[in-house]
Amino acid sequence: MDNKIKILWADDEIDLLKPHILFLQQKGYEMITVNNGNSAVELAIKEKPDLVFLDENMPGMSGFETLSLIKANNNNVKVVMITKSEEEFIMDEAIGSKISDYLIKPVNPNQILLSIKKLIDKSRLITERTNQGYQQDFRNITMSLMDKMDFDKWKEVYDKLIFWELELDKGQDKSMSEILVSQKKEANHNFSKFIAENFLSFLQVTGDAGPVMSHNLLRRKVIPFTDEALPVYFILIDNLRQDQWKMIAPVIAEKFRIDSEDMYLSILPTTTQYCRNSIFSGLLPSEIEKRFPDKWSNDEDEGGKNNFEDYFLQDLLKRLRKDYKTSYTKVTTLDGGKNLVDNVSNFNQNKLNVIVYNFVDALSHARTDVSVVRELADDEAAYRSLTLSWFKHSPLWEAMQKIAEKPGRVIISTDHGSIRVKEPVKIVGDRNTNTNLRYKQGKNLTYSPKEVFEIKKPELAYLPKLHVSSGYVFCREDDFFAYPNNYNYYVNYYKNTFQHGGISLEEMMIPLITLQSK
Repeated sequence: MDNKIKILWADDEIDLLKPHILFLQQKGYEMITVNNGNSAVELAIKEKPDLVFLDENMPGMSGFETLSLIKANNNNVKVVMITKSEEEFIMDEAIGSKISDYLIKPVNPNQILLSIKKLIDKSRLITERTNQGYQQDFRNITMSLMDKMDFDKWKEVYDKLIFWELELDKGQDKSMSEILVSQKKEANHNFSKFIAENFLSFLQVTGDAGPVMSHNLLRRKVIPFTDEALPVYFILIDNLRQDQWKMIAPVIAEKFRIDSEDMYLSILPTTTQYCRNSIFSGLLPSEIEKRFPDKWSNDEDEGGKNNFEDYFLQDLLKRLRKDYKTSYTKVTTLDGGKNLVDNVSNFNQNKLNVIVYNFVDALSHARTDVSVVRELADDEAAYRSLTLSWFKHSPLWEAMQKIAEKPGRVIISTDHGSIRVKEPVKIVGDRNTNTNLRYKQGKNLTYSPKEVFEIKKPELAYLPKLHVSSGYVFCREDDFFAYPNNYNYYVNYYKNTFQHGGISLEEMMIPLITLQSK
């Protein structure tokens, strides 16, 4: 070992343990031995060991007295208590985390070695096994990316990439993480091709054929549950990516049984204005504009773009001939979250309860605009960690725990994800061109067709057409649009921020989770 792990062993019969000490020294550990509690405390302060083996029954200062003094000086040091009998109070101490482990005398060298590896080498061993696992799966993922994949295969590949991304995050060796980033970039490149080739045809599919998409999500995956006796809760956490779902899933599993984890395909553009209105209306954007001309807002229009979600939902239920009590709650502020907690117990009498929670979208935009949040969410791992921290302390989780107290069905999903953008793509448009960094809509747009996915005829994608010459262009992978006349500003300010509106696995592959109260 380059940096030897330092172990302090305190036992009044330490001379009898010489074979154990020699065994550990041969394994590469630095051993410090003492035969009483006072010396153990002094050397624990002076030598700062990584691990302490402590005899529970020493004359003079007992093992527990020694433990208290060692912990008072270094609460983080791992201590293994060695005792002659498996008494209940020893186990209570272990559960209370004052000691990291305990062993029953007589101990053999392999017991000692196992305890060391469990407490000290655990992180390294997990990292090695994870790296080996990803190396084995790397080839399988690469072979899949070389095939012509359908949507179900894309779900499988993306799920694998997220799994390994989260597993590699836990390790200390980041060499495999760099390879994963490269493989994920290749996957996004191929996924963009897949969308370019198939997106328009997916929109033509009727009934229950083809991928579940924004405009048929409720009809296919939520409303059928309302035929059951249990109340149904559809919780839309705005801008929740698949990796963020995986972070909060263990917390949710404490109170709910996870029946299924799936994904659906978002429509384009991957923004709240288009996706969420489509979800609740059960219609595509141009269909919404035609059916509700006074309630659809185009990019050029002033004011909010999602003010009629509840109205659209009621219209969808009426078209599907579903006549039952519903509730619709949108939370955009902390006070709104507190009100949700206060009122959620009343929702159980409704057949369908919709909760839209906007925090994650606010977080992603805040990351661009607020320097403190930007520093907290400096990379993908930090962004996921911040989401988990928020969720565990949010009114949403408090409300969900109240929901879990009674039998019910819960579906968690979102309207779109976001991607950390890195590569600028030049575009020129007039002053009426929309401001989104991942898609542009307007007339007389100038760009390189090779760098974007373009829809010259919006009607083919069921998108509103503001002008005769209007078209839509979308960034692919981790690109973002930048204007040539303000190029350096855009590149410096927006690079490495989380954006949405374009084509990527992160934005379009949407988590769709079904839960039941335990």
